[in-house]
Amino acid sequence: MLALTRRKGEALIINNNVEIDILEIRGDQVKIGISAPKEVPIYRKEVYLQIQSENKQATNIEGMDALKKLF
Repeated sequence: MLALTRRKGEALIINNNVEIDILEIRGDQVKIGISAPKEVPIYRKEVYLQIQSENKQATNIEGMDALKKLF
């Protein structure tokens, strides 16, 4: 993991096409802005993990039904 210090108004550039701006700092919260191409998905980590979990469950259920039909 790379850890960087940024101040309000400063930014990071990732892969030449993603920019992360520090918009506001209030206590222990930081508001960031992300500029990226539309084809780059951006999720909060807790949402991403939930999507991954639901996809895994859906795959397991559908896979089991397909296997039962084969036998």
